[in-house]
Amino acid sequence: MKVIMTTKVDPASMNIKEKLIENFGFKEVEETFDGNTIYRNGETLILTTNGEMIYYDNLDESIERQVNAKPEIIAFASRHSSKQKLPALTVHVTGNWGKAVYGGKDESLAVAEPRAMKLALMKMNELNDLGWTVCYEATHHGPSELNVPSFFIEIGSSREEWTVDRAGEIIAETIIHVLENYEKADFPVALGIGGGHYAPKQTKRAIETDIAFTHIAPKYVHPLNRELIVRAIERTSGRVDAIYVDWKGSKGETRQLARGLADELGMEFIRD
Repeated sequence: MKVIMTTKVDPASMNIKEKLIENFGFKEVEETFDGNTIYRNGETLILTTNGEMIYYDNLDESIERQVNAKPEIIAFASRHSSKQKLPALTVHVTGNWGKAVYGGKDESLAVAEPRAMKLALMKMNELNDLGWTVCYEATHHGPSELNVPSFFIEIGSSREEWTVDRAGEIIAETIIHVLENYEKADFPVALGIGGGHYAPKQTKRAIETDIAFTHIAPKYVHPLNRELIVRAIERTSGRVDAIYVDWKGSKGETRQLARGLADELGMEFIRD
C-alpha cells in the first residue's frame, strides 16, 4: 500500500488533494483516518490529518493501526514557506541534523527513498510551465521518526502560490508518476554534503545526469560528526554508492571527514 498524506490545515496540501481526486480516479471508501474520509485508487490511499504533518512522528504506525495495512512509502503533499517567497516546486526527505526545531527529534533522520525523489524532481522539471524554481531541498524538519521511506513534495513559497491550480496539478501528476515508477527505477545514489538549503549543485547534477540523492546536509549544519553521516547512509532505502561534496559549499572539517569516510566504506567520492 502506498500513501499520499495530506492535511486540512495546509492550503497547498488541499490544493494537491483536490487535483488528485479530480484527475486520477480516487474514490471515497467507508474507512476514515484521523476522522477524515479516505480516498483510494488501487493500492494507493489519500489520507488526511488535522494538524501540521511535520509533527506527525510514528505516522507509519498510526496508519497501520487505523487502516490495518503497513505503508510501503509515504508522499507528503505540502506547502513550502520561505521569507524570500520564492515560487518553487520542491522535494526532500525529512530529519534533523541538529536540534529539532520544527518537528521530529534531535539528530534523527527519516528513511530516504532517493529513486522516488529523483523521479519527482525530473517530473516536476518536465511539467514546469510556470517558470518556477524546481529543486531538491536539504534534509530538514520533521517527522523524523518514520520507519518506511517517505518524502515531502511541496508548493512554495507563500499563500499566493499555494493555491495556484496549475501548481497543484503538477504536484498531483508528479506524485502519481513517482508512486507508479519508483520501485523499478535504478540510479546510482549519493549522499549530498554541502551547499545551500535549496541544493543547487545537487539539483543540477540530478537533472542533468543519472545520479540520485538521498539525504543532503547543507553547509549551515556543518560540522557534521562521523556517526551522523553514517546514519544518513543507513537511513536510505537501498544502496548508497557515493558521497558527493559541494567543495566550496562545505566546511573543511566536514569535507575531509566525508572524503575519508568514502575511502573507508569503499564508496565513490565526488567533489564538485
